[in-house]
Amino acid sequence: MAFAVNRWLMGIRTFTLKLSLQVKLILSFVFIIFIPVILFSWYTLNEESAKAMKELSENNKNVLKVEKINIENNVELMGWTGQLALSNREMNNYLQIEQMQDAARVLHIKSDVVNSFQYFLFNNPRIANVRLFTDNSFVNEIWPVILQEARIQDKPWHHAVMAQNGLPWWEIQEDVGLTGVPSEQTADEPFMTYLQEFRYPDNRVHNGILEISMKLSDFFSQTFSSVQDTNSQLIVVARSGQAYSLKDSPVFKKHSAEELMNSLELTSNTDYEKVQFKVNGESYLAFQSYIPSIDIHLVNMASLAETNKSINHSRVRYIVLISLLVVFLILLSYLMQSKILSRLRALRESMQQVRSGNFNIELPPIAVTDEVGELSFHYQQLILKINELIQEQATRQAAGKEAELRALKNQIDSHFLYNTLENVKMLAEIEGQYHISDIMTSLGGMMRYSIDWKRDHVMLSDEIQQVQHFVSIMNTRFDGRLDLRMSIAPECFKQESLKMSLQPIVENAIKHGMSRMHSSDGNLAIRIDAERLDHTCVIKITDSGCGIADEKLELLNQMLRMEESAYQEARQLFARKDHQDSNGIGLRNVDQRVVMSYGAEYGIRIESQEGSYTCIIMTLPYRVMGGEVDSND
Repeated sequence: MAFAVNRWLMGIRTFTLKLSLQVKLILSFVFIIFIPVILFSWYTLNEESAKAMKELSENNKNVLKVEKINIENNVELMGWTGQLALSNREMNNYLQIEQMQDAARVLHIKSDVVNSFQYFLFNNPRIANVRLFTDNSFVNEIWPVILQEARIQDKPWHHAVMAQNGLPWWEIQEDVGLTGVPSEQTADEPFMTYLQEFRYPDNRVHNGILEISMKLSDFFSQTFSSVQDTNSQLIVVARSGQAYSLKDSPVFKKHSAEELMNSLELTSNTDYEKVQFKVNGESYLAFQSYIPSIDIHLVNMASLAETNKSINHSRVRYIVLISLLVVFLILLSYLMQSKILSRLRALRESMQQVRSGNFNIELPPIAVTDEVGELSFHYQQLILKINELIQEQATRQAAGKEAELRALKNQIDSHFLYNTLENVKMLAEIEGQYHISDIMTSLGGMMRYSIDWKRDHVMLSDEIQQVQHFVSIMNTRFDGRLDLRMSIAPECFKQESLKMSLQPIVENAIKHGMSRMHSSDGNLAIRIDAERLDHTCVIKITDSGCGIADEKLELLNQMLRMEESAYQEARQLFARKDHQDSNGIGLRNVDQRVVMSYGAEYGIRIESQEGSYTCIIMTLPYRVMGGEVDSND
């Protein structure tokens, strides 16, 4: 997974590197503006969606609440009607007779008791009917109030009412027609019926069942009202699972109430419960509540089609606005950056001309002092500097040609000098002046070594040979009082050394050693030691001169690495004290050459003991001329 992500990121990086600077700037500009706009739009759209869902939820919850209040009122009305019916004394006396009544008594009951009973109970138009079913065989039926219980004994709810022991039972009936009454007219809609068993005064013997009916559209007035929100619809679910609602509601346009209820799990919560679900891709929001007093579930079913459509319209509107904004930003960025990058393009074209070798280019005058203007200014200065350097190089080449001619002339002169020295040497040998012949040999070797300067680095053995020639010549001056001794480790003969780095040190030793001679025989011993220590080569040049005082020795070591101004002051101090040129200028030059070639950790230092010796220690990195590498490295 990580490898795939890295590969994807590398692909994006490779693609972006191929884009032009202007495209990158436009993309970055749009990207910086686009992300906040997207986040703001996403937040606003979510807020609008949440607000729409909240408003829909509140409206549907209020509708359900209003319907529950209506139901409670109707339950109270039908319960109050039932209490009035069962508390009528004359009606109870008639239902509890223990012998057959004559026709006059029955007519009296009908005209006085039943008609008054009907008038009193039916003063509320929502009550469809009130019927008393009795099992007293002495009671004559008085239609439509007093009927024999045998007419309802085949009803599915009869047994449930008897099991209530006098408590009310609520039942939704599709048909309230009675058995054995073919001519009775039945309604086209179901009824909500209030059923209650009544007994004889001793409250132990069953007397009959009271039935109070109300049309379902009156009992659930909000459910069957056509004046309501077209996106929601109340549904009444009986204990049998049968759903009752306004069938032509727009909510049931695609799915019937039964289909929707089959997709919804009914709750036992007497409060409000919200459930969102889908049926064949259609979204619905259901608010439901259980009413235990009448054992029904009341559900307010809302279709989310219009709400989702409104949210989708808002989403499309935001997408269009964002797209227009992106196009506007791209055009604005393109126009702004074209003006800025036009000067960069001019710089690029001039650079291409310079790359092709044309340095005589003319750049437009700089009128803007921004970063691009500053870059143009520095580029112009760079071109001017390049042209100056070209002219200087041409001058150098001309001077180099002249120097070559002078070098050729000097080479001719040096050959003449070498030939003359060889002739003198041959004459000395012929005359038997072998000492002069040896001096000519040493002098010729020194001249060839010093004049033939083709490179700055030589082997240590070459430097030692040069020192030997030098000491040999100087012995002529000092009558052989110079004694040169050497101890060179074999691995140091090919050590890389700076040309003419040892002779100035030996010359300095002879100069100061012979001027302050303290030995009894008047001889000066000079010893050269070279050895390898780890990754360095240490060369020591020791003379048996009079040495250096401690305070002077410390100052001399400091002078080797002093700044130029401080060095000149110290040099003047030595000149005033010693009245001679004993300022270590030769040693300082050698040390500076070593530092410039190998670094500050290398160079020379002076060790001395007054009245005994002076030792110059040169430290070089161990390097073998010719590129050879020691096996220990």
